[in-house]
Amino acid sequence: MQRLLDRRLLELLDLALCVVERDYDLPAFRARAFDAEAAAGIITALAGRLHEDYPYFHPLYAGQMLKPPHPIARLAYIVGMSINPNNHALDGGRASSMMEKEAVGELMGMFGWQNGLGHLTSGGTMANLEALWVAGRQHPGKKIVSSSQAHYTHQRISAVLGLHCESIACDNRARMDMDALRAVLERGGVGTVVATIGTTATGSVDPLAEILRLRDEFGFRLHVDAAYGGYFGLVSELCAQTRAAYASMGSADSIVIDPHKHGLQPYGCGCVLFRDASVGALYKHDSPYTYFSSNDLHLGEISLECSRAGASAVALWATQQLLPLEIDGAFAESLRDGHRAALQLYARLRTDDRFITFFEPQLDIVVWGIRAPTVSQASQRARDIFAAAERRGLYLALVELPLQLAAQHFEGIASDRATITCLRSVLMKPEHLDWIDRIVELLEVATSDVLDR
Repeated sequence: MQRLLDRRLLELLDLALCVVERDYDLPAFRARAFDAEAAAGIITALAGRLHEDYPYFHPLYAGQMLKPPHPIARLAYIVGMSINPNNHALDGGRASSMMEKEAVGELMGMFGWQNGLGHLTSGGTMANLEALWVAGRQHPGKKIVSSSQAHYTHQRISAVLGLHCESIACDNRARMDMDALRAVLERGGVGTVVATIGTTATGSVDPLAEILRLRDEFGFRLHVDAAYGGYFGLVSELCAQTRAAYASMGSADSIVIDPHKHGLQPYGCGCVLFRDASVGALYKHDSPYTYFSSNDLHLGEISLECSRAGASAVALWATQQLLPLEIDGAFAESLRDGHRAALQLYARLRTDDRFITFFEPQLDIVVWGIRAPTVSQASQRARDIFAAAERRGLYLALVELPLQLAAQHFEGIASDRATITCLRSVLMKPEHLDWIDRIVELLEVATSDVLDR
């Protein structure tokens, strides 16, 4: 098996640390020693504990949204972490703050923004919190709406911010339903609409172009939660409806994207972007002990978070230097292969009468159900197949979906529950494309283990 950090990277790490630790023309000092022998025992025990986890790095792990960081991201993170910069203020992370500004500028460039404002966060939740905080400041007292398949964090964040959040029904492809959205808008009181570009459960993409037409009519603020799917705009071979959504993203007021999902970064590295840089004034605050080393913008002046890992910015910057964010470029190949893998798995599942396929994947997430006399039995069979697959070395995921999302596929199945448990696969590693045959083989065996007993 390939090592997670091979010797070539260790050699590069040693070289990089020599440069970082070069002479600063300061007096020599002796660092406090640590007990290397005791540390070795602890690290060995730690490795044993981590081995108890799932093999997230392997192509047969096709369950949750877990993608190994690129080797250069791992290496750059370790190098950055060796001096442990804090990107709150230039006082604590001068070089890493500049790298963050450059890397975030490249992310903005994916959406055609040249003069926006943005920064990295500890993850998508914090990034969405900042976007909704700005929305609440600009539309005080007005509610936020998101689809019933949007991430649960929007409801929770709205409660934290003291804002009302209303859920909008979805169509049968798990996208925000435009008729339902219009009905809510016509009642008034909506300040912000949250569109999801890549839902967590199904990878569905809300019809952004249609939402923008409603914005022209009703004048709400549009926030795009693209924490999962934001990078797929670099892939040209998506279906026309999906491409239309990505072509419209530059017209949003704010966007969240997570480099620690498809951006090949270690957790946690999220990002919030604003089209109008003037929202930075909403963050204005005084600090008696920071922001003195430079008159340039300190990232803490445009962030609700204070201390943030400069190593995250270093890793993202290095990755984007190696793999520029170009349409159908080397970085996009990984996304394209994941999308192709999802389409291939979906096509294979459709040929097996034991499975219920709902809709063609828009990105790289596939969801399917198991046929049974009742919805309860179908749900139990899905859970049993999930467990049987894991015993054979195939790691899938489960998802609970409202029955109405795929009601037309349940002819002859008694609806004795409001939701159905389905199998779900996130094919976000490029190697998944090469392993589809093996994944299907193990899935078929696991399914037979359950249904034939």
